[in-house]
Amino acid sequence: MSTDPAYTVVLEWIEQQLRSGGLRVGDKLPAERTLAEDFGISRASVREAVRILAAMGLVRSATGSGPHSGATVISDPSAALGWALRMHIATRSLPVADVVATRVLLETQSSLDAAASRDPGRDAVLTRAGELLDRMDDPAVGDAEFHVLDAQFHLLLASLGGNVVLETIMASLREATIGYVQETVAATSDWPSIRARLQSQHRAVHRATVDRDGEEAARLLREHIMWFYGHAPSAAESTARGR
Repeated sequence: MSTDPAYTVVLEWIEQQLRSGGLRVGDKLPAERTLAEDFGISRASVREAVRILAAMGLVRSATGSGPHSGATVISDPSAALGWALRMHIATRSLPVADVVATRVLLETQSSLDAAASRDPGRDAVLTRAGELLDRMDDPAVGDAEFHVLDAQFHLLLASLGGNVVLETIMASLREATIGYVQETVAATSDWPSIRARLQSQHRAVHRATVDRDGEEAARLLREHIMWFYGHAPSAAESTARGR
């Protein structure tokens, strides 16, 4: 006799439907009552399955009645992975130093791919990346918006490599480390100069990518990420532990 929670039958069924093409992004899940009757479980168990799927970035739920109500299949893997990583970082089971090191590995590889990209939309992507940097130069842009634009810049460059899995993991890692970014900004007494230095580094990475100098872009990205991490409150502690 299975000891798995009742809701797992719904999760397994949805996985099978997604694999077979029976369900696709944009489709609605069967009604809560229908799933409960089909699997012989309570509606509370069905609701728990839907909550888990929502946390995984696989469905979006809307209450009420009508065509927009119910659970709709979506695909937002980076949000779910970022949330999970952030929670495990909070438990100290995933050291920030290791997360940052993983980001360096992925982002330097993506810079090599971006430099070599023959995507016909490459010039347009690089133009958009430059426009983001222009906005970040504006002193009127607040810190929160600056960090959002910063993330968009890095992910735009990564998109040139054409590796969706790498992009997803990079987005998740950036989401997971948002806490240490905020702590760094709060702890520093000279954020304006740090912000200006970050922008100078962004510009250099952008130029190297435009020039298709992947090795230089990778070197600059590594220095950029590690330089900022060196200002994080947890960095000195991690270094003392030999991280």
